[in-house]
Amino acid sequence: MGREISRVGVVGLGTMGAGIAQVCVQAGFDMIGVEVSEDLCERARSTIDHYLSRGVEKGRLSNEEREAALVRLTMSTRREDLGDRDLVIEAIVEELEAKQELFRELGGIVEAGVVLATNTSALSVTEIASAVERPERVVGLHFFNPAPVLQLVEVVRTELASDEAYESAFRFAEALGKEPVRCNDTPGFVVNRILIPLLNDCVRVLDEAGVTPEDLDRAMRFGTNWPIGPCALLDLIGLDVHVHASEALQEKLGEPRMAPPPRLVSMVERGHLGRKSGRGFFAYE
Repeated sequence: MGREISRVGVVGLGTMGAGIAQVCVQAGFDMIGVEVSEDLCERARSTIDHYLSRGVEKGRLSNEEREAALVRLTMSTRREDLGDRDLVIEAIVEELEAKQELFRELGGIVEAGVVLATNTSALSVTEIASAVERPERVVGLHFFNPAPVLQLVEVVRTELASDEAYESAFRFAEALGKEPVRCNDTPGFVVNRILIPLLNDCVRVLDEAGVTPEDLDRAMRFGTNWPIGPCALLDLIGLDVHVHASEALQEKLGEPRMAPPPRLVSMVERGHLGRKSGRGFFAYE
């Protein structure tokens, strides 16, 4: 059946890591979030508190539930504090060497039966697991941004992953109230394998058909019933994140559609990254 998970750790408390930590404490898990500095820890705590408070304002949870969730949240700059966890989720920078170095370190901190999970969206989970002495306990738990809102979690299995580790991770995703799907460690997993070339095609249409971002988004929203247009979605994801993932998949698969369009690359070079920079295809306050 695998290890029962009640104590969770998240390493890296940026947008994704903080969102995952929030989901965990709301679902009742004891949580330790780890960052490299006290300032980043406090920033993540403030972000989580902010979104929990908004949930209270909108009637999605009570103030008592918010306070109980925050009690379950501990911040630390010491990775050694993860030693008593049942599951540790990595959500650091999307670079293979950095992730391998972290997993190598985690393998020496946590107990033998602890599940180690990566939230990578485009890198090989198998290559990340290769840095660990016991790669059978490494799985992918790919949450989608924003993690507290989007329901999908791709639970990624490598050829070396044990049944126990994989099933523990899958049950954990279910316990969060998410909609987990089982998938193998292939480039892009399920969603990004489909979505990344599709979004690239949408951007190419802007130039090839002379369409404005506003009209392209309207076309996809009202013509295919997308809840959000492709340009607005890219702004939400972050153009730099999308370009990085596109380049990683293009390198793995060699498919022209995976390569980021020049327009996107140029926008990233100019610092037009979407919502987080205040400007992408659209302007944000």
